[in-house]
Formats: sequence, C-alpha cells, structure tokens
Amino acid sequence: MAVAPKYTLSHILSAQPSAPVHTIELYLDYVCPYSASLLLTLHTHIFPMLSTVYPRARFILRHQVQPWHPTSTLVHEAALAVGLVAPERFLLFSVALMARQAEYFDGPTANEGRNHIYRRLAELAAAMGVDQARVLELLTVGEEAGNAGNRVTDDLKIHIKAARRQGIHVSPTVVFNGVVETAISSAWMKEQWVEWLDKNVR
Repeated sequence: MAVAPKYTLSHILSAQPSAPVHTIELYLDYVCPYSASLLLTLHTHIFPMLSTVYPRARFILRHQVQPWHPTSTLVHEAALAVGLVAPERFLLFSVALMARQAEYFDGPTANEGRNHIYRRLAELAAAMGVDQARVLELLTVGEEAGNAGNRVTDDLKIHIKAARRQGIHVSPTVVFNGVVETAISSAWMKEQWVEWLDKNVR
C-alpha cells in the first residue's frame, strides 16, 4: 500500500482548488542553489499570475532532502514546522529560506550544533510572522530523545518515503501531472516558464 504524505494546504498553491487543474510538483531542497533559482523565479514571476492567467495550474512544493548537504534535514524540518504552526506562511518562509540558503551551507554551519541551527531557523520564521516559540517546540531535540528525532521527524519520513516511491532522486525535479518533466530547467526565467505554461496548462 502506498504511503500517503501528510501534505498540508501550506504546500499547495492554487488559484481555484476545486477546479480541474494541471498539477506541477516541485521537488526542492532548501540548500540546493538550483532549487532556489527555480522557486525564486516562480515566486517572483509566475505565482502572481496564477489567479488571472493560469487558474487551472496547481503547484505543490515537495521536500527533497539531499543527504550530502548536512543541514538539508534541519531546514526541511523547519519548513514542516512552519507549515504546521502557520500554514499561510509556509510559502513566504520557503522563499525567505531559499533567498538566505547560503547561511545554512556546509561552511557557515560547520561548527554549529543542531539546536543552534534550529534557533536561527525559528528566528527566520519569526521574521515571517510565525510564532517562534511554537516552531522551536517542534524542532528542538533534548538528550532524552535518544535517536527518535523531534516532533516533525515522522512527517519528514513520510515525505522522503513518498519521493522515493516516485523515483525522485535529485533536486530540483519537476513532475507534471504525475510524470517527471525533463524539459524544465532550473535556469529558466519568466519567458521560458510562460512559454511552457501557455503550451501545457492554458
């Protein structure tokens, strides 16, 4: 039986959720520069057009943790926590995190502890209008946790299992109506996205 990811509405951007739609799933890693390029371009140029130009397009953000980035798990956990505490702020937090992702690269975090990184992420969430204390409550790991993780670990496991069952291995990966779309590039600017969307979802 397939594992159903606990995707909340925070992860879905759609102008008309009840209308027939084309679904574009974005498998992104918050510390992947290519993922950042893709999401920031969409957020700046395409998402504002959904309600007027592309009302039948639905974008879903998927968590694609890349284990060779040591902080990847931590930043995705923070995004999940924000999605639980303030679903309406999830996209805003995701965009802010992508814009500042270099702060969470290997070098800047090499000498930081896990909970210290969580505190920085919770501060970023607070700057986006999210309850910092509630985010920290979900993220912080105490010595009593053993090897169980934190309060969003189980959710993250489900997201990772779902991506693996889809055969997704790299970020960013775009899935269009259930099929990996190999033509899309993270280097695309507004013009390429508009051309593709005009052809496929209008």
